[in-house]
Amino acid sequence: MKLLMGNEACVEGAIAAGMRFFAGYPITPSTEIAEESSRRLPMVGGKFIQMEDEIAGMAACIGASIAGLKSMTATSGPGFSLKQENIGYAALAEIPCVIVNVQRSGPSTGMPTSPSQADVMQARWGTHGDHPVIALSPSSVRETFDLTVEAFNLSEKYRTPVILLMDEIIGHLREGVELPDASELKIVNRKRPTESPDEFIAYKVPEGEIVPPMPPFGEGYRFNITGLIHDETGFPTNNNAIAAKMSARLMKKIEDNVDDIVLYEASGVSGCDILLLAYGGTIRTVKAAVKLAAEAGIKAGVFRPITIWPFPEKAFKACVRDNSIEKVLVAELNYGQISLEAERILKSDAEVSHIGKIDGDILYPNEVYKKICEVAKHG
Repeated sequence: MKLLMGNEACVEGAIAAGMRFFAGYPITPSTEIAEESSRRLPMVGGKFIQMEDEIAGMAACIGASIAGLKSMTATSGPGFSLKQENIGYAALAEIPCVIVNVQRSGPSTGMPTSPSQADVMQARWGTHGDHPVIALSPSSVRETFDLTVEAFNLSEKYRTPVILLMDEIIGHLREGVELPDASELKIVNRKRPTESPDEFIAYKVPEGEIVPPMPPFGEGYRFNITGLIHDETGFPTNNNAIAAKMSARLMKKIEDNVDDIVLYEASGVSGCDILLLAYGGTIRTVKAAVKLAAEAGIKAGVFRPITIWPFPEKAFKACVRDNSIEKVLVAELNYGQISLEAERILKSDAEVSHIGKIDGDILYPNEVYKKICEVAKHG
């Protein structure tokens, strides 16, 4: 049993998953991830480097991953903005890496020590063009450990950057946790080519698969990597048919494997008067509010997307339809982001309401309970 904060658990999970390289730049409230990485990585033969800025931190992670190391960087809102171009590069070039965003209030410099969940849409749409995205959101210290491992596994399996979308609440929360033994963990490593270097074609996908194997630089395999649309050899192309095929494959390697990727949690949904949707640190407030509602005779169910992107759309829609739920309340620390996603998914199936904050404070159970009463009795 250990007493850890979420940021520390993130580093422990990363090392357990095989992270051996971290590059980043200090920024509240994620700095403890860099500090702990600088302490822990040398103990396992890994490398830590503090870069001159967040752009360089992301670029260094890409380079280390190409060389064969599982790599991670961590930041908060303004730094996440700066990383976006290189996140897009990693998505197009299919370079595995993990990006941790411990969200804080914004926009711009905002309030560095205050919590927020306002980077949700940025995580999905922050870098330009159509690109694959996986983003996970933990709600406890232990789950931060588990989802960091999962982030690395998904990144390696699908050759894509994965975002661990934390918030300041979880990043700085301290809890007693019992970490699993290494033998209990499922660890995924990237698939390497079976053909010789002379026969290797960088982005040729084996029959029946959707992700090409990836050898590390320095082991005899030579191939071109570019941020331009490319063909199977890795060299740029303006051929529309090749561009369409490659771009579609990037999207489909996530879309066609949603059931393998998405995680969610649902409780108390059968016969409920209202369904609450929340994620990250806010789910803790929501669960306390649900208990207050139960004492007042209001049955409230809870749906928590653990995988934010791709959103567990099928499960959420089924939860509402199968239980004939007419009212949904989305609680999040922003002006309304996942609530828009809920409206898009449910359409006329249920009435969607929202409660949020953008003042740097958390939502409190009595505030959510008051909104539950208001929405549950409406109409």
